[in-house]
Amino acid sequence: MTSANSSNDYRFEYPDEAGYPDGVGTLTEDQVTLIGQVAEADDDADLNLTIVNEEKNQVYTAIIGDTAVGGITYNRTADRLVLLAAAVYPEFRGHGVATEMIRQVLDDIRHQGKKVTNLCPIVRTFIDKHPQYEDLIDPESPGVVTARH
Repeated sequence: MTSANSSNDYRFEYPDEAGYPDGVGTLTEDQVTLIGQVAEADDDADLNLTIVNEEKNQVYTAIIGDTAVGGITYNRTADRLVLLAAAVYPEFRGHGVATEMIRQVLDDIRHQGKKVTNLCPIVRTFIDKHPQYEDLIDPESPGVVTARH
């Protein structure tokens, strides 16, 4: 499990209702947990994880067997996907699901020839750890630039 101190390594802030950052930061406990797990993940996790792109609902769903275990929500534009949020159900955390889910989603986006605007600090943490995916970030509209302060 991630220690409470590990959340100090990450700063991310959604703008307030007026659209401005307020300097406080607004990571949820779930986000802090997943950020820690992605940052510390063993990249050799042996998962039989399938990703399904539910385009109508704009979500990539991660499935193990016949059970949905997590997902990444997005908005679609003509030439890119805006990644909004990644989540893994609590009972499936700590097994590399978030890392493998993000990897497969980014690989699918690369296969589509699209770029990414990333608004999810969990995905940003993954990209910080795996810089080979940095080229997917749209330079004109990158979103979260880095998870580390």
